[in-house]
Amino acid sequence: MRFSLGCNHPSFAFQWRTLLAHLVALHLLHLGSAQLRVVAPSLPVTAIVGQDVVLRCHLCPCKDAWSSDIRWIQHRSSGLVHHYQNGEDLEQMEEYKGRTELLRNGLPDGNLDLRITAVSSSDSGSYICAVQDGDGYAEEMVNLEVSDPFSEIVHPWKVALAVVITLLLGSFVIIAFLHRKQAAQIRELKSKDAKLDEQDDILYSSAAGLKKLAEKLVEQIQVVEKKQSDMQKIYKNTDFGVADLKPLAAELEKHCEKLEKHCKKLERGGAKLEKQDAELGERTEELEE
Repeated sequence: MRFSLGCNHPSFAFQWRTLLAHLVALHLLHLGSAQLRVVAPSLPVTAIVGQDVVLRCHLCPCKDAWSSDIRWIQHRSSGLVHHYQNGEDLEQMEEYKGRTELLRNGLPDGNLDLRITAVSSSDSGSYICAVQDGDGYAEEMVNLEVSDPFSEIVHPWKVALAVVITLLLGSFVIIAFLHRKQAAQIRELKSKDAKLDEQDDILYSSAAGLKKLAEKLVEQIQVVEKKQSDMQKIYKNTDFGVADLKPLAAELEKHCEKLEKHCKKLERGGAKLEKQDAELGERTEELEE
C-alpha cells in the first residue's frame, strides 16, 4: 500500500500547524491558570442549625487579595452569596443579606474566608469561591452540611415512648411537687397548732391570774365596804356625841367661871393672909425685943 500523503503535503502541513497552535494556546492557558489558583478543604464543613460557620479557601501561592474581585456563589442557584471588590461589599442574594461577612483581616495573606451567621437547613450545599485578579481567574468548590437534630426522622414507637416517658416524668414531678407542698402545709399546720396551744396555755394562765386578781379585788372591795360601814357608824355615833357634849360644855363653862371666881377669892384671901402673916411677924419681933 502506498501513502498518497507525506510530510510536505499541503493538507498535512496545515493540520500540523493547526495542532501546534492549539497546543501553544493550551500551554499559555495552563501557564495563566498556574499563576492564580484557589485551594479549599476537601472535607465538607459541618454545622448545626443556628450556629455560625466559616467557609475557608485561600490563594496559592499566597498573595494579597485586598484589591481582587472575590465572589462566593451558591452552586445550585448560581446566586451571589457574597460579592467583594476593591474593599467594598456589593449586592447579594436576599436570603443572605446581613448574614455574611468576608473576613478581611486575612485578605493580605491570601485568605478568602467567608462567615455565615445563624445557618439554616436551606444553607446546606456547595459554594463556589471564585476570585479574579487582573487577567487571572480561579475558583474552587466548598461543601457545607447543616444538620438539624430536631428534624431527623424518628420511628413512631420512639415518639410514643418519648411521650410516655415525658408524661411519666411530668407526673412524677407533679406528684413530688404536690407531696412536698402537702408536707410543707402539714408542717405549717402543726406549727400553727403548736402556736395556738401555746397561746391557749398563755390565755389559760392569764385567765387564772385574772381570776385570782378578781378574787383579791372582791376581798379588798368587801374590806373597803366594811371599813366604810364602820366609818359611817362612827360618824353617826360622833354626831350623837357632839350633840350630847354641847350642854356639858355649857355647864363646864359655868363651872369654869365659878372656879375663876373662887380662884380670885382665894387669891384675895391669900393676899390677906400674907398681910396678916407679915403683921404677926412684926408683932412677934416687937414682943421679942
